[in-house]
Amino acid sequence: MQIEVVFDLVCPWCYLGTRRLRRALRARPDIVADILWRPFLLNPDIPAAGLPRQDFLTRKFGGEERARRLHATISELGRAEGVPFRFDRILRMPSSLDAHRLVRYAAREGQADQMVEALFHGYFAEGLDLGHIDSLVRIATRVGLEHGAVHRFLDSGAEADAVHAENLRAHRLGINGVPCFVVAGRHAIAGAQEPEVIERLIDVALVEG
Repeated sequence: MQIEVVFDLVCPWCYLGTRRLRRALRARPDIVADILWRPFLLNPDIPAAGLPRQDFLTRKFGGEERARRLHATISELGRAEGVPFRFDRILRMPSSLDAHRLVRYAAREGQADQMVEALFHGYFAEGLDLGHIDSLVRIATRVGLEHGAVHRFLDSGAEADAVHAENLRAHRLGINGVPCFVVAGRHAIAGAQEPEVIERLIDVALVEG
């Protein structure tokens, strides 16, 4: 069964949602899932060098206090899924374009699932800057990709147009929030849903073929 995950790598709800998807799939060993990772750019206007996180939080939430309350809520939910959110370690809000390009590169090597998890962990648990090539190469080598080849790929700018095209496709399909899970090409649900909700969606897709 094909499951498309429309997501952004700087979205904590996407990290939470993908962990819940994995938990739902572990509960359903009868389902062989082919996960397709579809990029979505939550902050397409962020410059390639990123922004100081404090500036971004002020612009998005109007101040640090509101952001802190939201992060506390997300962190509590994350603990239940084994997701170690450490928002205090994140110093910059990066452009996620290059990280999405790296997922596409990893997909060609059969490593997309591992790369997505490693990027999420690098950003949200370690505070690594996903907009910096050295950070991305470091994360890629953790999942077994070759250092030099990854560096050359990221330097080349390859797949950037494909990421932008996928982002545009998502908006044209009416997706304006992530994560969004599309099962069997027809059944969609948005948000970091509980595993039981995802399982019900899978069952609907199975019944309707």
